[in-house]
Formats: sequence, structure tokens, C-alpha cells
Amino acid sequence: MVKNIEPKLKKIGDYLKLEEETVFVIPEYQRAYSWNTENCDKLWQDINDYIASDGKDRYFFGTIIINCQDDDTKYGLIDGQQRTTTFLLLMKALLLRINVAIKKDKNDEDAAGLLRGLQERRRGLMGILYKAETEEISDIPDDDKDAKLQNNISILKNYSINEQYKTELDTVLSATKYDDAKRDVVKIKYRHGDNGYTNFFRNFKFFYEKIGELSDSELNVFTKALLEKCEVIEIKSWQVEQAITMFNSLNSDGMPLNDSDIISAKLYAIAEGKGCGKEFTELWKQLNEELEDLRGTGVVNLDSILMQQMYYTRTVRHETVNDTGSVNVTTPGLRRYCTEINKDILSNPVELCEGMINLTKIWKKVVRYPIMSVLLKFNDNAKLFLASYFFRFNEAEISEEKVDVVLRCMLRLFVVLELVDAGYSSSRFKTFLFKEEVKLADPAVSVEEIKDDFDTHIRSSWNREDLKSAVSEYHKNMLVYLNEYLFARENGKPFEIGTSYDIEHIMPASGNNLSVIRTDAGIESDEEFRNLVNKLGNKILLEIKINRAIGNEWFSTKVSTTLGSKTGYIDSKYPIASALVDEYKGNHKPYWKKEDIRNATDKAGERIVNFIFD
Repeated sequence: MVKNIEPKLKKIGDYLKLEEETVFVIPEYQRAYSWNTENCDKLWQDINDYIASDGKDRYFFGTIIINCQDDDTKYGLIDGQQRTTTFLLLMKALLLRINVAIKKDKNDEDAAGLLRGLQERRRGLMGILYKAETEEISDIPDDDKDAKLQNNISILKNYSINEQYKTELDTVLSATKYDDAKRDVVKIKYRHGDNGYTNFFRNFKFFYEKIGELSDSELNVFTKALLEKCEVIEIKSWQVEQAITMFNSLNSDGMPLNDSDIISAKLYAIAEGKGCGKEFTELWKQLNEELEDLRGTGVVNLDSILMQQMYYTRTVRHETVNDTGSVNVTTPGLRRYCTEINKDILSNPVELCEGMINLTKIWKKVVRYPIMSVLLKFNDNAKLFLASYFFRFNEAEISEEKVDVVLRCMLRLFVVLELVDAGYSSSRFKTFLFKEEVKLADPAVSVEEIKDDFDTHIRSSWNREDLKSAVSEYHKNMLVYLNEYLFARENGKPFEIGTSYDIEHIMPASGNNLSVIRTDAGIESDEEFRNLVNKLGNKILLEIKINRAIGNEWFSTKVSTTLGSKTGYIDSKYPIASALVDEYKGNHKPYWKKEDIRNATDKAGERIVNFIFD
């Protein structure tokens, strides 16, 4: 007989205290653990504010939805996994701090009372985290005895196909000391400092440090308030469909569900129904691993890959351009499209996932190409249309040569967008791209035909001299990247934007020597200076280290070839800085004058306009 939904108001300490054979479970379709230190700080402040208010009513932390399975031995966290996981990390940090506090010498009667309170809090936390019985828990913390209680006990099992670090919570909870946890947790490749740790450890570290600011008495009060004064509504369901329906409609933890959360849940359910759940789970795990490798670049994430898939699907199904050539630029929301408008997109989870893995691998390749690194500086919308072109290829087929023409076409158009007084939604941009996407996605259409379309569109829509004038008056930074790239290309020099750079003003925009530098440059007024200093010809890319070292030095110092232990343009990998050193190396006291800025701006304008009009 199916049980009815069972809601109960529970203290946090009672909610988390499970029977010996029972565990919390994070289902396959759930999101990864995504709470960060900002979420933890709000939780921390909420509890402290409640304690400071001396309120008699209990503090409410929302609703938890549980799907009960396997004779109620598995509590599937449908809604509440973020809070539950965070509560466990907070409790572990409290336990480690309480262990330290208990070991302190306490001689007076008040201290003895506090000691008894801390020992009671310790038993409560150990009972929750390790299901330890009272008689098993020593009054004075003992690392060896505690380690035996903590080993092989898991209060939460994580099966999420979106979670990359499933064992990280157990690693933190099983540590007997903070330093042990820090030593054993995952260190993420290519990240530094706290960013090199997962959300699990960063949040645990945040709580551990915050608790360290409390007195022993405040520590006791805080722990008691968390366990006995804070509450949740626990809603148990014995029908997973019913629980997921509540999950989709209820947002009790203050964190909106991402489109990818809902879509991955539906994909998993469909895959299970087709008998390919295991295959899909492995592929979804691979997709997340591929995306993790791209995380530092900021190029794509799961939601953006799904959005690119939607754009491609709508294009090949002629949902954006009909048979008469009419263009529909209205884009539905990703979740609505996949779950209401065109549910068929999710009908083959394995095939869909394989396609997105291939697309992600292509992004991992093309993001390294110099022209792509420049294009990505301009407008994120370019990715949506490029992805439709990438769907033509298997990742193994991709090369810089195969994508260069299309990347150049896209960059030319978005450079124009940067220069003209029009928005992306204008028909000259968005409408044109939606129409052209049909050809980008069609393997039967040649790259030459696509290029012809861009050439015709640009030449018929904009005037060369108008765009050159716009470059001359341009005072922002986006074109600096393009100018460096084009200069390197025309001079046969290597180019890479890199990750550690500044926009350098050749003539400084500020500094103690500014008045003399302006006089040397032949600048007569503040107005003339302001008009010149931010022109494109006065800006280049420069490594942060070099830029910080030379500061607002004279031009002669910046381009010097005899700096000794100092650094300057001579040590830069960027092409224009290097070229300036070569140009002025025979000049013993070179100046950078207003005519130089204007000439450099004119050359940049000619270079960029030539690129736009191919």
C-alpha cells in the first residue's frame, strides 16, 4: 500500500540524526554541490542574528523533500541537498573546534559547567555525523578512538551524475583534525589558493575559521542553537514522480534551479525508461569532466552547451527561418523549449549527450586558437552561431585551418558591432546571423558561400570611411586585442593573449611626471590630452609584471634596450611592444608625441578596416 506524503516539523539535530541502517542519498539527476562561501556567510549570519535576538520562537530553514526508498533506509534528497550538505560541513567544523575547547585546562566551577555543555554538544554532533552511541563517545577527545568511530561511516551517499567530487564530503567528515582534511581533500588542477579547493572544503574552511572567532561559551551557545533551536519541515514521499514534481515547483532553499538541473533530471528519467541509464550516466559524467577542463576559460558551461544545442536544433528543424525566408529571432527559454515546446530534443539521451561531448571537445581545441581568443573578447552571442558550424565536425577533424574563415567572418561582424551605434538585436546583426546560421549548420554549404554572404552583407551595410572614422574616435579597449592580433598576423609574429596582461598606455594617463611628458609630446591643453591619451594608437597589450614595473615612466625608459636588472617593452612577448623597441633602439632619447599617437591610430584604423572589408 502506497503511503501518503508525510510532513513533519523537525529540529535540525533530529532531522540529521538517522537510524543505523539509514543514509541520505543524492540521486543521479540532482545538481552538483554548488553552495559557496557567500551562501555559507548568509547561513552563519542568520543563525548568529537569531541567537542575538534572544528569540523564543525557533528559526525556520525551509522545506526538505525526501524520497524514501528501500524500506526507508535511503532518504533521497529531492530538495534540500545543498542545505543538508552544508549543515554537515558546519557541524564537522563545530566538532573540531569543540574538541580543542574541551582539551583546555578548566579549573573553576563556571568552567566545569561550560565543559559539561561542550561535552554534551560533542556527543550530539558525534551521534549525528557518525551514528555513535553515547557510551562510545569519550568525554575527552581522543584522536585514535574518534578515528575508529569516524571510519567507514557515511551519512550521505552522492550518486549525482553532475557531481565531480563525490567522496569529498566523506574526506572532510572522516578527518580528526582540520589539517588532516586540508591534506587529504582534492586539489583542483590549474587553480591556485582557495580556488584550488572544491566547494566542500572551501565552505568547511569558512565555517572553521568563523567558529575560531567565537569564545568557548559562544561556541557552546551556537552549537546548541543550531541543533535544538533551528528547524526544517521534512516532507517524506514514497513516490519518486511525486517527489520530483514537488522538486520542480518548490524552491525553498532560495537557490533557483538551473535549466541544466531540470533537463538533466528529465534526461536521466528518459534514459532509465529506455534501459540505457547506466550508459547515459557514464556519458553525462564524461561531459561534466570535459566541461570542468574548460571552467577556467569561462568559454562554456553546461547551460551554455545546452543552449547551443537548442540553437542548432531549432536551425536544422527550420524553426528560425521558414521556407519563404522569413526569420524568427524570438528565442524561447531553454527549459521551456526542452520541456514544453520541443520535448523530442530529449528523446535520445545517449545520442544527445554524445553530441554535446563532441561539441565540448571542439571548444577545448578552438579556444586555444589566437583568433578565437580575440573573438571571445567581443560578444558571447558569437558562440551560439559558431556552435552550429562546429556541429558539422567530429572533434578529431577540427583544425585551425578548417575554422579560420568562419571565425574571421564572425569576428569582422562583431568588430563592426563594437564600432557602430546599434545593438546586437538590430536586423543587421541578429537577423542576419539567424538567417546565416542555416548555412553554418548545413555541411552541404561551402565555407566560400558563407564568406560571400558576410562580404556582401558588410559591404552593403556599412561605409569604409565611416568605420575608419569610428576607429579614430574609439576610446574603449576591445579593439586593442584585435589591433595586436592583426599587427602580429601582418608581421608574421606569434600572438597569444594569455591570462596575465594589462592595457598599457604608451603615454601615461596619470602620474607625477605627467605635465613634463605632455610638454615633451607637444600637447597644449587638458582637453587635447584627454582626447589623445585613450586613442587606440596609444594603447597596447603588456604583461602585468612589466606594466607594474615601468609604471608611468618616460617613453625612453619603456623602449630602452639597456635596462640592466629592470624590465620594459624589450621583455614583452606582445608584438607591438616588441616592435616599438626595434623601431626606437637607435634613438638615444626618443619621445612619444601626439603625432605618434595619431599616426599609430591611423595605421590601426587602416589595419582594422581592411580586416572588416576583407
